[in-house]
Amino acid sequence: MIPRTRIRNIGISAHIDSGKTTLSERILFYTGKIHKIEEVRGDGDGATMDFMPLEREKGITITSAATTCFWKDIQINLIDTPGHVDFTIEVERSLRVLDGAVMVLCAVAGVQSQSITVDRQMKRYRVPRIAFINKMDRIGANPFKVVQALKDKLHLNPVLLQYPIGNEDRFQGVVDLITMQANYFEGENGEHWESKAIPAELLAEVTTAREKMLDQVSFYSEKMMELLLNNQEVPPELIWQTIRQATLSLELVPVLIGSAFKNKGVQNLLEAIALYLPSPTDREIVQGFDAKTHQPVNIYPDVDGKLVALAFKLTVESFGQLTYLRLYSGTLHQGSTIYNPRTGKSVRVGQMVRMHANVRQHLSEAFGGEIIAVIGLDCASGDTFCDRENPLTLEGMFVPEPVISLSITPKNQEDSDRVSKALNRFMREDPTFRVRLDSESNETLIAGMGELHLEIYLERMKREYNAEVYVGAPAVAYRETISQAATFDFQLKKQTGGSGQYAHVVGKIVPSAETFVFENRVVGGVIPKEYIPACEKGFRDAVQSGELIGYPVVQVKVILENGGYHREDSSELAFRSAAKQGFQAAFLQAEPIILEPIMLVEVETPPEFIGRVQGDLSSRRGVLLGSETQQGYAVIRAEVPLVQMFGYSTGLRSLSSGMASFTMEFAEYRQVPANVQQQLMAEVTRQHR
Repeated sequence: MIPRTRIRNIGISAHIDSGKTTLSERILFYTGKIHKIEEVRGDGDGATMDFMPLEREKGITITSAATTCFWKDIQINLIDTPGHVDFTIEVERSLRVLDGAVMVLCAVAGVQSQSITVDRQMKRYRVPRIAFINKMDRIGANPFKVVQALKDKLHLNPVLLQYPIGNEDRFQGVVDLITMQANYFEGENGEHWESKAIPAELLAEVTTAREKMLDQVSFYSEKMMELLLNNQEVPPELIWQTIRQATLSLELVPVLIGSAFKNKGVQNLLEAIALYLPSPTDREIVQGFDAKTHQPVNIYPDVDGKLVALAFKLTVESFGQLTYLRLYSGTLHQGSTIYNPRTGKSVRVGQMVRMHANVRQHLSEAFGGEIIAVIGLDCASGDTFCDRENPLTLEGMFVPEPVISLSITPKNQEDSDRVSKALNRFMREDPTFRVRLDSESNETLIAGMGELHLEIYLERMKREYNAEVYVGAPAVAYRETISQAATFDFQLKKQTGGSGQYAHVVGKIVPSAETFVFENRVVGGVIPKEYIPACEKGFRDAVQSGELIGYPVVQVKVILENGGYHREDSSELAFRSAAKQGFQAAFLQAEPIILEPIMLVEVETPPEFIGRVQGDLSSRRGVLLGSETQQGYAVIRAEVPLVQMFGYSTGLRSLSSGMASFTMEFAEYRQVPANVQQQLMAEVTRQHR
């Protein structure tokens, strides 16, 4: 068993097209995991970590892939995550279980929209990170501008540890500002990593850059500060140690530079991963909760301790479910029995494997601090596994709400069963992919994070299940809410032959910052305690479908204050029904409004098309947030309602002669204008006639 201090569980995350998968491929090559470099797009077999045929065809990462490799005596468990915002759940669940991360940035584009999302996810799970400025060989590469953007846009404290030798097509290598050595990468694949003297023409610039770096780092070490004030040399070991501690405490982000495609700077990054990113023993103490008392419990990465593991990703395959587990504590043996507190059931561990993309290495045991996969383990994403005598649960992960839906209809009866199997599998694997049946139209509605997200699943359905469907036009996932408080006083009273139905509920609904909150203020037993859960279920039933256009109700708090019951005629069903109808009546009195998803749109365009692009975004009810010029092209940022962005790629191509591109991600839900609300409600009325 390798010591826990020599393990690094890391992920590679970035904006789309920043070179994450290319970087992963180089890491695997330099660590000896693979013996031939494949490109993301090329004539070969495609990048190792993009193992799905769709990924290789489209040249994008769709699903996160895990592998294990060794750099010197350090075991690196690596997860390559997608960059496209539609697959953000893959990044979310990876960061939930990782100890550290490499944030990849393009040396030309710098901090982009998805970089901001990734930064937010890293901060949410308090994941220490290294920034790697990639594509230094590209025209317009400017690492210093990217470092400034990390400060200005992400409010980080980046410290540049290297200085470039040359730039753009003259990029040759990097100077290590700690050891003051110039690093070059020779050979066909940059495998010969050589340290030489710093070129004389760069010495003055490098010396200035080093002084700036030492000044930044010394802020976190009194010993360093003292040496600098006394004009004494600071040993590299002290600099490495100080950077590591400040990185682990999230106070500092080490920044490295290179070009993965040109095979330059990757070995330096591997050294930095070993030096600065945390081992399982270095991470902040993981907190779980006692499954019985719900009291917080600290979990330490002790291989001899009680077992605690989190199922963070599922893949359903022909031989059964493949469950990815992060072991936080204890030892897991093949054939042992583990307990799932959510289901209250014990399950037997079958085959355990260590993943290398889609290739498996079989294991007989695994230890706290590792990431493995188990074949045939029946569970849901986010489930905790532990010892039955020591039941613990870990906090789940944040799952964003879908913003777009499509209606699908099987082309024939034979396709119906295959479609059903595919949808069930996709829902198990991806928490952001939702399926529901529209009770009025009897259509199946699939919902996800964007057009590409749903397009990929429709394509997988066709390829993997041979299931053909008719696809309806995309629809926006609206939400409904209230703008003021309202009261309800509803009495359900039905008398038929035999026992009747009676329930009386009194209370109010008020706007809330949370999606749904229920508060019970009933005293004196006017509603018996056994009926309170039924009331809550009734209120939850009501928020599933609003009264304006039938979309879920959010940001509402229900307070149950009073009521009444009948000894013979009251029942759980009666109170559930009364609560639902009481809520619906109050909802219409609370000045209800419709909310729509607003997207953060970033358009890159040649300067001559700026006016056209901005005018078009404004015509789509967009709010322009600003623009900047970067090396011959303009970046325009705006917030635009999702409903106005359908088909935007075609429109943008027409506006810019095919020279502009855009990215889009969900920003927030916002109230629709009054005239749009009237139109939406009129449309629903027309459909019901």
